[in-house]
Amino acid sequence: MYDTCIFDLYGTLVDIRTEESAPGLWEKLALFYSYYGASWQPEELKNAYGLLTLSMSEGCRGLRRDSHEAFPEIRIEDVFRELFRQKGAEADDALITHAGQFFRILSTQRLRLYEGTADMLSAIRSAGKKLYLLSNAQRIFTRYEMHSLGISSYFDGIYISSEHGCKKPDLLFFEKLLSEYQIRRETAIMIGNDGACDISGAKQAGLHTLYVRTDISPKEPLPDADHVLERMDMERIKEILIS
Repeated sequence: MYDTCIFDLYGTLVDIRTEESAPGLWEKLALFYSYYGASWQPEELKNAYGLLTLSMSEGCRGLRRDSHEAFPEIRIEDVFRELFRQKGAEADDALITHAGQFFRILSTQRLRLYEGTADMLSAIRSAGKKLYLLSNAQRIFTRYEMHSLGISSYFDGIYISSEHGCKKPDLLFFEKLLSEYQIRRETAIMIGNDGACDISGAKQAGLHTLYVRTDISPKEPLPDADHVLERMDMERIKEILIS
C-alpha cells in the first residue's frame, strides 16, 4: 500500500532525554567560552541563553512547548554566535558549531535508537520503499546524532526544520519535502509520535498516518490516525509499512 515512508525522528526512531539544568552544565559551558575570549559567569550565561532563545523565537512559536527541542524553528547557531559577540569575542562557523554541540552533549542524558529501529528501517529499504525524515530539530545536533547512531544512510532525503525556517505541523514544511522529491501523497505515510505535529500536519498534507505513543509523546488523546499503536512496537510498524 505504501511506497514512501516519512519518519519523525525523536520519540519515533530515537529515544532521547535532554536536561538544560543538568548539574555542572553551565559551569562547563562557561569554561568553554572562556577558552575563546568570552568570559561568562555560569548563571549569567544561562540567563543570556534563555533570553536569546526567547527573543529569537518571538512570533514563530510552534504548537508544542513540551518537546525536548524548545525552539526548533530558529537556527540555534545564531544563539551561540551571539553569546560570543556579547563578550567581544570573534568566532567562526566551526567554533560556533562546536560550542552548540558541546552544549548538546552536556545536556544529553540519553541518546539511543529504540530497540529494533535499524532492523525495521533496513527491512523497509529491502522491500523497495523510499524513506524520508521530517524532523522538528536543529541541524547542528540532529545530523551529527543521526550519524552517531548509524541511521543517516537509510534515508533518501532528510528535512530538518532549522534548515527550512518552518516546522511541523506547518503545511509548508510537508509540501517542501513532497515537492522536492516528487512524492505521491496517495501512497505515502507519515510515522510519528506527536498527534498534532506529525499526524494532524500529515493529514492536512493528504498523507496516510501511523501514530505510535512513546514515553516522550505529548500528553494528548490518541489522534485519528490510519494506524494507532499505544506503545512502541517496531515489529508491528514494520508489518504495517511493508504490507
